Amino acid sequence: MHLSPPPWRGRAVWAAAAFTVTALLSAPLPAAADAAPSPKVDSALLSAVDGGGQASFFVVLKDQADLSAAKKKNSHAAKAKSAYSELRAHAKTSQKSLNTFLDKKKAGHQDYWIANAIKVTGDQALVDELAKRSDVASIVKERHYELDEIETSDAEVTKTRTPSRKTDSAGSGDDTPEWGIADINADDVWDQYETRGEGIVIANVDSGVQYDHPDLVAQYRGNNGDSSFSHDYNWYDATGACPDSSVPCDNNGHGTHTMGTMVGKKGIGVAPNATWIAAKGCESDQCTDSYLLEAGQWILAPTDHNGQNPRPDLAPNIVNNSWGGDSNTFYQDIVEAWNSAGIFEAFAAGNDGDGVTCSTTHPPGAQVSSYGVGAYDSTGKIAKFSGFGPSPIDGLAKPNISAPGVDIGSTWPGSSYNTINGTSMATPHVAGAAALLWSAAPSLIGNIDETRRLLDEGARDVDDTHCGGTAGMNNVWGEGKLDILASVNKAPHTAVTVSGTVTDRATSKALPGIAVKATDAASVTRSVSTASDGSYRLVLAPGTYSFALGGYGYAGKTVSGVELASGQPLAQDIALEAVTAHPVTGTVLDVTGKPLAEAAVEVAGTPIPSVTSGADGTFTLPAVAEGDYTLSVKPAAPVLCNGVYSASLAVDGLETRTVQLPARTDKAGNSCTPATYSWIKGSTAVSLTGDEDARTVSLPFWVTLYGVDYSSASITTNGLVNFMEPRLGDYSNTALPSAARPNGVAAAFWDDLTLDKKSSVQTALKGTNGKRQFAIVWNQALLVSDGRTRVTFEAVFDEATSGITFQYKSVPGSGSSATVGIENQAGTDALQYSFDEAVLTDSSAIRIAQGA
Repeated sequence: MHLSPPPWRGRAVWAAAAFTVTALLSAPLPAAADAAPSPKVDSALLSAVDGGGQASFFVVLKDQADLSAAKKKNSHAAKAKSAYSELRAHAKTSQKSLNTFLDKKKAGHQDYWIANAIKVTGDQALVDELAKRSDVASIVKERHYELDEIETSDAEVTKTRTPSRKTDSAGSGDDTPEWGIADINADDVWDQYETRGEGIVIANVDSGVQYDHPDLVAQYRGNNGDSSFSHDYNWYDATGACPDSSVPCDNNGHGTHTMGTMVGKKGIGVAPNATWIAAKGCESDQCTDSYLLEAGQWILAPTDHNGQNPRPDLAPNIVNNSWGGDSNTFYQDIVEAWNSAGIFEAFAAGNDGDGVTCSTTHPPGAQVSSYGVGAYDSTGKIAKFSGFGPSPIDGLAKPNISAPGVDIGSTWPGSSYNTINGTSMATPHVAGAAALLWSAAPSLIGNIDETRRLLDEGARDVDDTHCGGTAGMNNVWGEGKLDILASVNKAPHTAVTVSGTVTDRATSKALPGIAVKATDAASVTRSVSTASDGSYRLVLAPGTYSFALGGYGYAGKTVSGVELASGQPLAQDIALEAVTAHPVTGTVLDVTGKPLAEAAVEVAGTPIPSVTSGADGTFTLPAVAEGDYTLSVKPAAPVLCNGVYSASLAVDGLETRTVQLPARTDKAGNSCTPATYSWIKGSTAVSLTGDEDARTVSLPFWVTLYGVDYSSASITTNGLVNFMEPRLGDYSNTALPSAARPNGVAAAFWDDLTLDKKSSVQTALKGTNGKRQFAIVWNQALLVSDGRTRVTFEAVFDEATSGITFQYKSVPGSGSSATVGIENQAGTDALQYSFDEAVLTDSSAIRIAQGA
């Protein structure tokens, strides 16, 4: 990859960038009388594509899913599953015609199901054609929103925290609550109802979370309780901004702070025993439509870190959103989808206020479907920055409620603390309060309307009607100041407390981190993990339950048919039997069956450190407790065509496994493997010359890329086959996938190349109908970086299998500055073999098999 392009190229890029900025900021030119712009298209998009520009935009379909059936389901898991199934099925059916149209237009697109929208990149002509379609409701430019700006606190910002201590009613040490926690009477709920959010799962869509912060790590759902972590289904980085997207990070601090206010220990959080998960929908201090859509989908149906294998049954109960800005096209649909799945949401009302002006709330918190939150300070005054109603979107009353949002101390990345202001800080007080309410009154779980009603009724009225409303509900305070004790007092109190201590039977030692799950007759499950002293506590609705306990190193235990009656708490201490440990040994083989060194071998969900395979591929895990696990093997970088191995592992004695890594795949199911080298000599010249040149050629048969069939493709001097467009100026190769153009490519050897008198590009057709191969050959192409190195390589397309083979006749430097792989039309999925890695060899081949 080359970071310093020649000066003329730099000027060209700068000119293009300057044009784009000008186009975005300028108002749209008046349209001709006979070509008035469609009312379906927003003005920002018209400006962006005016004069030949391209832009990313969303096509929103008219047809929306019917979620009434999901709302009628009894349990949270059943609601989420039903909503997810209906949304996915509806999107697949209603988007089919539009996707076919876009594929024919060679327009890359990314499909979303939670809002029935499709992201497209295109020009004015494409926008005009889409606007004429009867199935399209609107076409809007992709927007970027801000995390609610962090207002500077008058108090000194602190990175250390040494609060005083107090002893709670249970006799355990706990720090004095932050002023906001005490003001909403959360600590009184802890004492009077002996609940701190147990069994409730909270999420945020934010800048991420420092998952191992000392005041957050115990509550993280991905914490296995034995010093190991499982991040899949508990964390998702939609932005790709984390150094390792599979591991939680926070590159801003905002998300860690809001999560601390919800669940932090040491008096920081409203519901310190609730469990948390998180979706990173904001790159840093900015949140982009497409990332927010992905995060919104993940909240309803959490996935693994690759965005695959959705599990709506693992959806959180509550989600906090401390961001906003411009009118949001999609989040009203997303909120309605969440609500139908029984997920309570809270949104910041915004920091655009000045203490006087009305209609300063911002969306999505200002939208009718959202529960919007304003902010006040420790003296009981509304914060000057807090957004007032009526809503600028629909004129209805906003905010819904107000909560502490000034001088709020909470967790911060670096295992430290920060004291800041904002409606961003007020909103997690409400989300945490909902967790306390649901934990104390589990019959309310998933009942959004009743939960909102109780929060409203419990709020302390503040009479300020200068923006309209009444003393009980006005456009400055909403329903008033959050008072969770009052709301819990008004809730139905039929719940039963189940508590006890889990110990080792042989030693009587307390066992922390043991999962205690209670499942009722309707398959509704609530779960907690034992504390450091082995204690557990669950608050459950009356009924018949099965209890299951388990943790690493101990035999699981199940107790069925336990009847819980209202007003009759159950105390139950439980002893577990330790199990025997055995060695797990084996050999790791690569995708071709050869021994693979330096692969990481681990037994997921256990505290056992991973081991690395030796030069002969062998490994030994010396002692694994009896039980059922997942054996995971990851190749060391560069991974090339080696995928990740994952399979069940039942340990009941000495276990020996021969592990052959599968072929690595992308989201679409495309996979790669080393292939037998069989060079095809070029025969027909392609008129490419010099530097930065491209030619479109007709293909002798239909060639498929990511499910789309093409009859032509553009060949560039830079080692690319571009199925979307002739594309110049791609001298700087990037990692795949990338939303930036080019998209929809086969990168045989993408680098900054030039063709001189010694170079050529040719094509060749081999075989008979139905079994033909079409080769595109780059002969002696010259690397611009040194002006001496020449490479010869080719891309071969197979008619019978739709496979693509990259072959390398001569690659001095081994591809150390090149990208090799394929990418989809939207730049959201790719199978990358290598990026700036010296992994190619002369007389070698790589075959990509395309998924269905």
